[in-house]
Amino acid sequence: MRETKERLAGLVAAASDGEVSAAEALAADLPLSALGFTSLAQMRLIDAIEREFGVDVDFSDESLAALEDLDLLAAYITGRAR
Repeated sequence: MRETKERLAGLVAAASDGEVSAAEALAADLPLSALGFTSLAQMRLIDAIEREFGVDVDFSDESLAALEDLDLLAAYITGRAR
């Protein structure tokens, strides 16, 4: 799961145009939005996750909450991988 989390951190950095670095995302004790990760960046991240991992991200409370935390997001992806 560590590899998945590191890949996600890179996607977070790309989706936020560098506003949140991969290192910041990995070290965060706060929700990603508290670091400046915007709703536009979340939409870009969803697209990137769907392409990179082949996982459909729905808009349930579970998946939206996962977009705020790399540990939750990695677990979500691992549980939904095709």
